[in-house]
Amino acid sequence: MWGANSVNKVVALGGGHGLAATLSSLREITSEITAIVTVADNGGSSGRLREEFSIFPPGDLRMALAALCADDEWGRTWADIMQHRFVSEGPLDGHAMGNLLLASLWSEDEDPVIGLDRVGSLLKVIGRVLPMAAVPLDIEGTFNTSTGRIVVRGQKEVATAKGRIESLRVIPQNPPARMEALTAIRVADWITMGPGSWFSSVMPHLLVPMQLDALERTKAKKILILNLDAHSNTTGEEFAGSTPEEHLELFAEYAPNLSIDYFLVDKSVVRNENTLAHMARKLGGQVVAVDIRKAPGSIHHDVTQLALHLGHIMRQSLVG
Repeated sequence: MWGANSVNKVVALGGGHGLAATLSSLREITSEITAIVTVADNGGSSGRLREEFSIFPPGDLRMALAALCADDEWGRTWADIMQHRFVSEGPLDGHAMGNLLLASLWSEDEDPVIGLDRVGSLLKVIGRVLPMAAVPLDIEGTFNTSTGRIVVRGQKEVATAKGRIESLRVIPQNPPARMEALTAIRVADWITMGPGSWFSSVMPHLLVPMQLDALERTKAKKILILNLDAHSNTTGEEFAGSTPEEHLELFAEYAPNLSIDYFLVDKSVVRNENTLAHMARKLGGQVVAVDIRKAPGSIHHDVTQLALHLGHIMRQSLVG
């Protein structure tokens, strides 16, 4: 970890594997991390638990906790336990152990944030994990496709929908935010968003009015981490959809008053430097195009390189 005085409080917004990669990188830079996580997962283990117990979908929150586990034998062991997924022919098949642990706390009427803090204390996490909203959400998108206009509901369904997105919303609309998350944003020095499925992990953070207002008001500098190959869907990953330019166009549509200081992007996805730079300037910032892909052809970011470049941006800004 770099010097304790080089970077202070960082808030990371997102969900799924993209947020987990960002958190794994940020922990190399600072110990003062708050992860604010999407709460709209409706598939797999999370979806089943959500239907049975009317709780937050635990999956994305679990992954964030595991990414922030202490880097010692205790932390690494618990990270593996949290991520362990049962394989059987019975009702436990597909459930992640960490999902069950969170569900057991929440089903006893435990306040969701208190439950997350309890698990965080058990795992000795670096920082804190919070939900994006005070209530579980669903995501709904309207897409224009070659066969007509369709309305798609559900995080996975929206993430993998084909066609050009026309509108995106969360249900219930105008959900309340958690005060803990709003406070973290207010006092942050840096805020990161992404990478991840743009429609189901990144953009929903702009659809919680109180959170968007906090993001617009905070004095923290902001970094938007763009996805890798947007159209890749060859490994079963969520369909990110569209080009970097189209992602920024959608971002500007839903948050016209939110300025971003830096746009961190892998060089390989930049098709038109001038166009991307122009759109970044309209959103108040600059493009930082570097090598952050895990390997040629991979759709995953390299955690070490991501930490290197995030740290460089943050430390350079402090002395600039």
